[in-house]
Amino acid sequence: MSIRVSWGLVCRTRFLLAITILFLAGTLHAQVAAGGCTGVSPSTTGAVTWTPQWCQEFSGAAGSPDTTVWSFDLGNNNGWGNNELEVYCGPQGYAGNSSGCPAGAITSNTVYVDGNGHLVIQAINSGGTWYSTRMNTEGLENFQYGRIEASIQLPDTTSQGLWPAFWSLGSDINTTPWPACGEVDFLEDWSTQVDGGMGPAGTKTTIHTTVSGGSGLGAFYTFPNGQQSNTAFHTYGTIWSANMLQFYVDDPTQPFFIQTPSNLSSGDTWPFNAQIFLLANIAVGGTLGGTPSSSTPNPGVMTVDYVRQYNPSALVTAPAMGAPAAITVTAGATTGNSSTFTPSLSADTGYVYFSCSTNAPKASCAIKTSDPLNPYVANSSSSVSPPETVTVSVTTTANSGTSSTTTASSVPPPFGSKSRTWLPITMMGFFVSVLLAPVTDRRRRKLLYACALIAGLVLTGAATWSCGGSSASNQGPIVPSGGTTPGSYTVTVYAFTESNSGSGANGTADTNVVIPLTVN
Repeated sequence: MSIRVSWGLVCRTRFLLAITILFLAGTLHAQVAAGGCTGVSPSTTGAVTWTPQWCQEFSGAAGSPDTTVWSFDLGNNNGWGNNELEVYCGPQGYAGNSSGCPAGAITSNTVYVDGNGHLVIQAINSGGTWYSTRMNTEGLENFQYGRIEASIQLPDTTSQGLWPAFWSLGSDINTTPWPACGEVDFLEDWSTQVDGGMGPAGTKTTIHTTVSGGSGLGAFYTFPNGQQSNTAFHTYGTIWSANMLQFYVDDPTQPFFIQTPSNLSSGDTWPFNAQIFLLANIAVGGTLGGTPSSSTPNPGVMTVDYVRQYNPSALVTAPAMGAPAAITVTAGATTGNSSTFTPSLSADTGYVYFSCSTNAPKASCAIKTSDPLNPYVANSSSSVSPPETVTVSVTTTANSGTSSTTTASSVPPPFGSKSRTWLPITMMGFFVSVLLAPVTDRRRRKLLYACALIAGLVLTGAATWSCGGSSASNQGPIVPSGGTTPGSYTVTVYAFTESNSGSGANGTADTNVVIPLTVN
């Protein structure tokens, strides 16, 4: 028996099968991307709607947190680089836990889900040893861009001893060691008795990079109206996009600290356009924790209502950059070297980061906006009046000297008027003396030789006089040297909105504008 195969039918069937597979794959991806966000509503910041992508709501019965989502650092690890005192423990029964880690009733553990929709991390002093928990998503869940936030009630940090934090590290930390991998402390808090801490009255946000290292770049946040970190839940988060981190407490439309690559010092590297993982912990003692005492809460309790990551539901409309005025500047000048314009930002779509580049040699450019929070961003809020401006300035290099490419010393100039007068006379005298040289009379021969010598000297003097070695009128074109070569160039200004999820390179900007640059 033979079976005839219709290849046209096979091709059509294969096409339909491919569509079905892609549809199912997309459905599966949507389910995975939801990240346990069932029941979590979208959130809005002005005109931007944020869709929840990954959620830890800590709902369900009392017990251990989900170890398929969270992993746990264990032990003391020589103080974790900060001279910390605590021994970290995982949930009850977690593999590798120290023998001293608390056990027994669920509420006696250093980490647990309380059955009321909360995660609890607590630092406990047992027999003179402090035990606590540091949990993270390393190797389980990586994040890149979006809005990341957690709702947390912190332990009382009035007295020294405790150092709670919600933070992140670059996912490449094993190949790019700290601090080059990047660290972001969405919040950390410690006593006012240690290194200018805020205590319950506020918190601090810090980024750590290669150059800023352990000190980092940060800002303190003070709660309004007498609120405190240990008496209520507060939301700590960031709106994270390519080249921009906007940090906020409770209200994402009112960031109190914004950082961009332009805020880094020379030679530093912005590591925050790559994937990260999240961490939450209570450290005891150490660099900022201070020295525990009988006044240190035991246990010190950090309660987490949720941890979420959102993505914008739609791309933010790119700014309209208009046609900024051209720049004309003399090489090395520090005035008249800028152009200011007002970009048209889509109302209430958050902040926009601006950067620039120029193709002029031995030159650079810089951005300065009129925003009071950060000089490299502009606020699109409809409440901002007048609209914020962007100024791009160009720094060129002065030409320290000049050189002539065609001077009298290298290329003879054309004959001048002096040479046209003396040259024929001297040449005639020279030729006459040569013709009469065979005269036999010795006395006359000497006289003719003397005339010939005088004629040659006159000829040489006339030629030299006509050259006019120091006369500028006989030099070739003057070419500037050592600085920015005069000519026509461009300066390009780039804009990155808070929905930008590119690599941060100029080519991935939401939009740009080219400004003509003339260097004299």
